[in-house]
This record gives sequence, structure tokens and C-alpha cells, in this order.
Amino acid sequence: MFIETEATPNPATLKFLPGREILGDRTADFADADAALLSPLAEALFGIEGVARVFLGGDFVTVTKQADVEWQALRPQVMGLLMEHLLHDRPILSAHAELAAEDVDPADAEIVAQIKELLDSRIRPAVAGDGGDIIFRGFRDGVVSLKMQGSCSGCPSSSATLKHGIENMLKHYIPEVQSVTQAA
Repeated sequence: MFIETEATPNPATLKFLPGREILGDRTADFADADAALLSPLAEALFGIEGVARVFLGGDFVTVTKQADVEWQALRPQVMGLLMEHLLHDRPILSAHAELAAEDVDPADAEIVAQIKELLDSRIRPAVAGDGGDIIFRGFRDGVVSLKMQGSCSGCPSSSATLKHGIENMLKHYIPEVQSVTQAA
């Protein structure tokens, strides 16, 4: 197995591409070791000293390091663990892991479908290219709630991306959208 790595806009984060599916059409973001209990892979990665955050994407894994750790030391450890985990077909997510629910007014179903289509076709591919993801969390009273994940969650430019890029695009195509906020 050959695992490629790519830099991301966040210098503390590297994107690992193992050349196979990780979560397919789903994603999972683990901000700490406690949250990683839902994923045997993320839990193992947090066992490596210096790992601060783990994001699992469709076909990649994004790892954020602690500030006092250098990639030169951490990268081979992460690659070795990923290779061993994937070669032995160990589970990525626990069987009981569930994704967070969306906060949506049923009357807004058509607008929500438009928002999701725009996110999936225009925004998520660009964000995934940088080792992250953006997840729809809700739409109420004209406010779209999105969660930045992976390298995007700690990226210095994530607020600008959310407010100026994504909000402007959604407002342009969907007049009902008044603003975009970052979900917790």
C-alpha cells in the first residue's frame, strides 16, 4: 500500500491519501481523544504522541499536529499506523457511531435541498481538496449553519472562507439565505 501526503492551507495539518475509500460519502471529525472513541482508526491515531485532531473523509485522513511537534517525526508514525490499520481491514468507525442530526424546519425542505446541492457540487469538492469538509447542520430563519471539519476547522482563513466565499455564493443562488454561521 502506498500512502501519499499533501500539504493543506493549515501548516499544522497534513492530508493522507491511502488510495482507497475511508468513509465514502460520509465524514467524521474528532477534535480530541474522547471524541475518537467512535472510531477505532481515530482512537489509534490519537495514541500517537503529538496528534491533536483527526478528520476522516471519503478517501483521505487529515491529521492535525500539536504546535510543539514537527511533521518530520510525526508523519512516518501516522503513515505506518494508517497502513497497518487499513491492510488488516480494521474498522474505521464503530458500529454504533452516528452522525449529528440536522436542525431544519420541514417547511424549508426545498430550500435545504438547494443549499445541499450547492454545497455538494461547488463547495465541498474545493474544501476536500484542502483536506477538509464542510457539513450542513441546519437552516432556520434564513441562517445556514455549517461545520468546518478537518484542516478547515483550524485554518486561519476558515472564517473568511465561510463568511465571504460560502455565504456570498449561497446568497447569490438562494435568495432565502440571509447569513451563514459556524456550527459548534
